[in-house]
Amino acid sequence: MGVFEWLRLIAGSVFLLIGLVIFFTEIFGVFHFRYVLNRMHATAMGDTLGISSCMIGLMIFSGWNYTTLKLLLIVVFLWLASPVSSHVLARLEVATNDNLEAHCTVYPELKTLENELAAAKSEGSVIQQGHLSDDVISTGGDTK
Repeated sequence: MGVFEWLRLIAGSVFLLIGLVIFFTEIFGVFHFRYVLNRMHATAMGDTLGISSCMIGLMIFSGWNYTTLKLLLIVVFLWLASPVSSHVLARLEVATNDNLEAHCTVYPELKTLENELAAAKSEGSVIQQGHLSDDVISTGGDTK
């Protein structure tokens, strides 16, 4: 085995291991979070990044051939389809959950959230994601 084959083996193994670590982190997120939208976020991000990382590792193992092209097309499809399907499922949860206010802050109009964020920014307070309120959902009222 030459140096190039060893480099391919190492690079492919690293990508596969990264994908497995992401999958195990995703599994932890699914069982750790209590609310369905938090679980969905963990699984959507984990699936997209974990599968893509594993597929890149398999593409490196395969070399340049038609199998690599097929794996690349699968990665592109997953990067396009997974966020869209997760978004649709999250909107379904928001539309059908009668007890949504118990899990997160619900803003009936987006402008209210924008005003609150602008006020917090003008006060000089540090706004970190998830620290202004636990979770934030705007149910409508597009400002454009």
